[in-house]
Amino acid sequence: MRTRAIGAAGSHAALPGAAAVVALALVVAGCTTHEPVAGPTGWSPTPSPSAASPSTPAPTPVEPLVPAGDVSVVAEGLDAPWSIALVPGGAGNRPAGVLVSERDRGDVVEVLADGSLRVAGTVPGVAAAGEGGLLGLAIRSVDGGLELYAYLTTADDNRIVRMPLTGSAGGFALGHAEPVLTGIPKAGNHDGGRIAFGPDGMLYATTGDAGVRDAAQDPASLSGKILRMTPDGEPAPGNPFGSLVYTLGHRNPQGIAWDAAGRMWAAEFGQDTWDELNRIEAGANYGWPVVEGAAGDPRFVDPVAQWATSEASPSGLAVIGDTLFLAALRGERIWTVAPASATAPAATPWFAGEYGRIRDVARSPDGALWFLTNNTDGRGSPRDGDDRLMSVGLAPAG
Repeated sequence: MRTRAIGAAGSHAALPGAAAVVALALVVAGCTTHEPVAGPTGWSPTPSPSAASPSTPAPTPVEPLVPAGDVSVVAEGLDAPWSIALVPGGAGNRPAGVLVSERDRGDVVEVLADGSLRVAGTVPGVAAAGEGGLLGLAIRSVDGGLELYAYLTTADDNRIVRMPLTGSAGGFALGHAEPVLTGIPKAGNHDGGRIAFGPDGMLYATTGDAGVRDAAQDPASLSGKILRMTPDGEPAPGNPFGSLVYTLGHRNPQGIAWDAAGRMWAAEFGQDTWDELNRIEAGANYGWPVVEGAAGDPRFVDPVAQWATSEASPSGLAVIGDTLFLAALRGERIWTVAPASATAPAATPWFAGEYGRIRDVARSPDGALWFLTNNTDGRGSPRDGDDRLMSVGLAPAG
């Protein structure tokens, strides 16, 4: 039995301020029993704001409540956490629970309402090494039940599997893992790993170039791409190349999200010069390895925003209101990019250097911003209580 110690607080050191930000216009299985360890804050399963529709007012930009609001600890003692997933099905359209993936252990951890942690299950076949391991999570409701999808690195490849998610809050468990998509190239780095169901019900996945740069430009390769598939892993209807490939020319994208208008966004690690925030369009080519950052080359789509790699190393991405929240690892901050509806939104840094590396961001059950620190993965400097799931309130920007 593993007991968690609880304690508060990619590949590119942080530079202060936003001077290096350039905003650019688009040319556009079973459950393992563990002793719960109490956390200091926990989370409250209250409703989240819903996305705007034609009958509701358009969303407005939001920003963290700083310095008026306090950043609080939801849970502590996580080990190399990678992805946050809210379990649907609670009363009144509330989440029924919260799950977090742990990259190196292969555990799916349930965050209980009192802030304690328990392992819902361990995903079989995880062979963690370098940047690979248990990465993104996504949850789908189907036939009155729930399925948990996971992106993982095995001894042979990166792949996506799905498992029945059984039980209820405080006792979620994982069923048998079934392969959905296998054969995604793996490496010690550039493994991509984010998965999410889009507004169209299709499953999207980000893949890195796995160290083979030219593969990102090859439509026949799964490397360096954003993939779009049915929940069963087949090419989604309407895909631009008649295959799983939705977009190409990516180095190592690790964040995807959709705004209220249904537009897709992705955060991407650059190499030595520019990290990127991109608007994703079916069939588009984002340039890697021919170009990095904005090049003004009509063959490729330029990023909406770009950062020096020392200020970002972007991973998770979330949209709340009309604002994109981007988690930065080497940059040790959260970037807001708003308004998302603008052609060239402005970027603002938050919490630079205060909590260390930040891996993922998500809208919390009560409409606040949640973020995962990532200081225990071998590249950060762990602080007392790391790693943590943190929460900060939001207010209209300005």
